[in-house]
Amino acid sequence: MSQNLVWDIPTRLFHGLFAAGFIAAAVISLLLGDDNPLFPYHAIIGLAISLMVILRVVWGLIGTRYARFSNFAFAPAAVAQYMKSTLFGGGQRYVGHNPGSAYAIFAMLALMIGLAATGIMLGRGNEGVKEIHEFLAYAMVAVVIAHVAGVVLHMIRHHENIVASMLHGRKIADPADGIRSSHPALAVASLAVVSAWSFGLVQNFDATTQTTRLPLLGTTLQIGETENEAGSEHSAENNKRHDDDD
Repeated sequence: MSQNLVWDIPTRLFHGLFAAGFIAAAVISLLLGDDNPLFPYHAIIGLAISLMVILRVVWGLIGTRYARFSNFAFAPAAVAQYMKSTLFGGGQRYVGHNPGSAYAIFAMLALMIGLAATGIMLGRGNEGVKEIHEFLAYAMVAVVIAHVAGVVLHMIRHHENIVASMLHGRKIADPADGIRSSHPALAVASLAVVSAWSFGLVQNFDATTQTTRLPLLGTTLQIGETENEAGSEHSAENNKRHDDDD
């Protein structure tokens, strides 16, 4: 068997941008904190990723063979068998997503949808979902770490560089198992749409009010704390500490 095209460009582009975007948003939000001037940009990045997820869901329904969800909707038994073969050797080889990565993908898509929904609710003033939003963020970090660990373990046990295949799109497979087109035009169109959406979010960001407006939709979201709000929270915290000391 030879190297044949398996991953189309839209799928590869989503994979790379999703990973980079989530890492950037997580670093800003979880490591720098909401007092950092960059904090509002974690929401802007999150909103950009949200549009990417919507496009990926559509592509998961109508896309190429290995991009479609139906191609990697494995039963739990297949996941258990795959984990056993990864740990102890042997087992079936998969041209597309293996059962482990498939479940990680579904989990990340679901968590990202939840993060987007709760993030928008927070931006509209619903503070009641803040803890849910934070829980989903930490759950996403856990899934990402598990996914990366699984990829490394897979490469060690099965001697297959699946990271490289996601970059150039090719894997060792029978020619009949490959895909015909990488759909470069669709990838360019998708990138243009996401870029325009992201540019609009940044362009509509008001540093004074710490808000942005969703392009085309016109919905305004609070994505950061104003100086007055930060000062009020700081004062309330100091008062609480003073009361506790008394």
